[in-house]
Amino acid sequence: MANSAAKDSKQVVQEINVAQFISEAQITKKAEYFFHQGNIFLNSHRYEEAIRNFNKAVSIKPQLAEGWINRGNALTALQRYQEALVSYEKAIAIKPNRDEAWYNRGNILSKMRRYQEAIASYDKAIAIKPNKYEAWINRGIALTKLQRYQEAIASYDKAIAIKPNKHLAYYNKACTYALQNNVKLTIENLEKAIKFNPDKYAKIARTDPDFHKVRDNKKFQALLQVTSK
Repeated sequence: MANSAAKDSKQVVQEINVAQFISEAQITKKAEYFFHQGNIFLNSHRYEEAIRNFNKAVSIKPQLAEGWINRGNALTALQRYQEALVSYEKAIAIKPNRDEAWYNRGNILSKMRRYQEAIASYDKAIAIKPNKYEAWINRGIALTKLQRYQEAIASYDKAIAIKPNKHLAYYNKACTYALQNNVKLTIENLEKAIKFNPDKYAKIARTDPDFHKVRDNKKFQALLQVTSK
């Protein structure tokens, strides 16, 4: 009797576990459906609808880090920065080693002008993924905003070492040197950026306030005149 009861008990436990497994699979499938729908709306720039679907996904499966990240991306597009920040931090709490969550958190903090915190987030992203050149570039921008120019230049150089044709890094270096009134290195780096993308950088350099200190320099003016032809 005792042995028989023990066997029956074990069988019941197994049946419950199987039922739980089926239920969890159904929950995951439902959450993934809303996550997929959210991505479709996000890619179509229908951000409110994307958020509604991501909300459903994470309400069904709160541990879906990707849902929180993409929800944050949709909120960022709508400039709802505080809500986006909360969303990225939810993702980080679930998966601390997701470089995208740290990187996006850094971007939001930069938009909120919380540059020191942004740098800390970029550092986390880089620690997870050292070749994430986007994080090195945006880290450099945040450092420039804090007037920590040498550190900013070093950050841009890291991005260039990873991706030598990344014209934005050269342009940002030019801006940082211009803020220090270093005409020679401003022109040297702006030339490189323009070489990669002449239509873009020659145009924006004409009005970018970062070049205020060097704008009247003849060599700077000559560079912009040559590239405008």
